[in-house]
This record gives sequence, C-alpha cells and structure tokens, in this order.
Amino acid sequence: MFIDSHCHLDFPELAAEAPVLLEAMSRNQVTHALCVSVDLPGFPRVLDMAERYSNIFASVGVHPDYEDTEEPDVDRLAALANHPRVVAIGETGLDYFRLQGDLEWQRERFRVHIRAAIEAGKPLIVHTRSAADDTLTILREEGADRIGGVMHCFTESVEVADRAMEMGFYISFSGIVTFKKALALKEVARHVPLSRMLIETDSPYLAPMPYRGKTNQPAYVRHVAEEIATLRGIDVTEVGAATTRNFFDLFKCK
Repeated sequence: MFIDSHCHLDFPELAAEAPVLLEAMSRNQVTHALCVSVDLPGFPRVLDMAERYSNIFASVGVHPDYEDTEEPDVDRLAALANHPRVVAIGETGLDYFRLQGDLEWQRERFRVHIRAAIEAGKPLIVHTRSAADDTLTILREEGADRIGGVMHCFTESVEVADRAMEMGFYISFSGIVTFKKALALKEVARHVPLSRMLIETDSPYLAPMPYRGKTNQPAYVRHVAEEIATLRGIDVTEVGAATTRNFFDLFKCK
C-alpha cells in the first residue's frame, strides 16, 4: 500500500475528476493522499476535498512562488491548522529559481509559517529550489527541529538531505526520481534511510515514467515507490510499508 504525501487535487486539472482519481488510487493500492495548499484564497477548496473524502487530508499555507496574494500571519495559519482534517502547515519555503530581486518578503513569509507550525503543533511541508542554504539556515534559526516536517519534491544533494534529517525532517521523492537523467537524485534515494522517506506525486505536475509529460495523479505514486525499490534492490512492498508508516508518524492522522 502507498500514500501520496503531496498532491494538488483541488487544481482545475484534477478537481472535476476527483471520483475517477480516487478509484484509480484504489486500483493501485494508494490508500491516502495529502492535498496541499498553495494560497489562502484557494484553501477552502483544499479543505473541501479533505472533508468530502475520508482518505484525503489537507494542509494550509502559501507557496513561495505566489508573490501577489493574500499574506498569511501566524495567528491565522495556526487557527486554520486547528481543523481536524488539516495535518500540516505549507507548502512553504524558498524558491530563488522562478523569482529574482529582493526576496526578503519570501524569507519572512517562510518564518511566519515556521512559527505558525510550532504554535499549532503541526509539521511543515517545505519547498526549496535554488535556495537550499537559506532554507536550512532559516529552519535552524526558527527552531523548526521542534516540529519537524518534510522536504517535499526533493531535488537537492545528499548533504542537504542529511542536514534536513538532522533537524527531524523527512525527505520526499517525486516522479523526478524516475527520470533517466536524474542520476544525482537516484543516489540520494539510495542514501536516505527508509525510516526517513516519503513518496509523492506533486500532481498534476511531474508525472513519473512512463507517464512523463502527461497530467500526473495520485495513483502514479506507486511508480515512484517502484523506482526507489529498484534503486535499493528491495521489494516495492517494503518501500510502501515504510513510507506509509512514516506518513502517519509525521502527520499524526488516521
């Protein structure tokens, strides 16, 4: 059995097909999925997914790429995270790839999310791209090791993975790990202990092989597990069991 620890079922590409997608999950032994928030105006759609379907959970947060959007504050994030179907704060973090210039607002937003996570007692979902050093520095400065979380859609080095795990974070692998040229990431997938690993789709994006270039969906997370199993020379059921256990341990949900 498998769990998609990060998807966007509320996005237009997927929302209208939710019943079909959940049936595909069932056929592929994907028992649960976490629908991740990217901004506050869209949060009600995320929460609606989690309230309608017992095997879908929700997060609340504002993505670092969303520059012109409603800015969160600690109290509001913590209050929204108090809902029983909300299991995490995020996605949050830093992204220096898509945005340039003075990004202090992005760093401050990240700090707000960390403080809210600590206040709410909910783990963080961290996005980092071209910003690993600053991401880890802010996590350490804000005491994120007190709450932990997951480095989602991980594409960084073994060193970055180790530093994140030292602060209590899990490392989540997406369909990127199935891409032929993702050799460095495949090494990370061999390195990270199964006890610190999650799997995800980040759907509707980043469909794994053999669906690369098509719309992704939670059912495809089993292909991520299969690739990791191949890389480590173990049975895919071992990957599924470990990542499922890790999901429930981290997010403390049923």
